[in-house]
Amino acid sequence: MERKVLLICAGGMSTGILMKKMEKYAEEKGIDLKIDAVSMSAYEDSYKNYDVILLGPQVAYKKEEISQVTGMPLGVIASYDYAIGNVENIMKQVEAIYPA
Repeated sequence: MERKVLLICAGGMSTGILMKKMEKYAEEKGIDLKIDAVSMSAYEDSYKNYDVILLGPQVAYKKEEISQVTGMPLGVIASYDYAIGNVENIMKQVEAIYPA
């Protein structure tokens, strides 16, 4: 089953790096993953194409607003996992909030 994940951060740059790591991890583990990284200013144009949204820690304060706009399963990536690119933990978070 394909996992469709949208990453949102302040400018889209740091989540872009994380996105590449997640794509590589998914490929190695045989996970069908569609993932994209966007900035806060661009998420409203694309969120409908995804099933889960993960926020970078720097935009955690926007969680409630994004939740209200999108109505989608949403999580904030732990600061430490984000900083070191701990994709294994981040993918566990995706699975925990993914709709059944």
